[in-house]
Amino acid sequence: MNPLDARALDQLFLKARTVNGFQDTPITAEKLVELYELFKWGPTSMNCQPARFVFAASQAAKRRLKPALSAGNVDKTMAAPATAIVAWDSRFFELLPAQFPAGPQAGKRFAENPPAAEIAGRLNATLTGAYMMLAARALGLSCGPMAGFDNAKVDAEFFPDGRWRSLFLCNLGVGDSAKTRPRGPRLTFGEACRLL
Repeated sequence: MNPLDARALDQLFLKARTVNGFQDTPITAEKLVELYELFKWGPTSMNCQPARFVFAASQAAKRRLKPALSAGNVDKTMAAPATAIVAWDSRFFELLPAQFPAGPQAGKRFAENPPAAEIAGRLNATLTGAYMMLAARALGLSCGPMAGFDNAKVDAEFFPDGRWRSLFLCNLGVGDSAKTRPRGPRLTFGEACRLL
């Protein structure tokens, strides 16, 4: 298998940026389906796939989201072509018999251990949200992930039955480089890693 070329690495990591502003280019429903069909292949433990997504792409959906946003996230979110609400399904394990046939009792074990189900659900859904951002970059889109919002308000508005629970938001669209901040520094290998 050939490694990715320099252009692909730039697009995914080295020159890709978190953006705070987007061009006025809508994202079609077909593009969001294409995005999901790509990132759904990212690995999760036991193939549990607990992530769930709401793509707020209409102005009506954005108005529903607005009251939950921190003040600094309102303008950029309202202007973004789409905002993904990345959530996890608190009963993801009900689908495990089909998703993970190698472990027929895995779903039952999670059903009997809610704390373990929450840990696995939140972790694997967050991983899938990261796959979504990389897939978006691979398809030529830019991302602006955010934690600045009221989860309880989002959940009450979009997930009133309590089954899905929000993790983070991510604005999606074609980035506007004029509204992109200078890149922040990253930790060195020695600061962030241990090699044993």
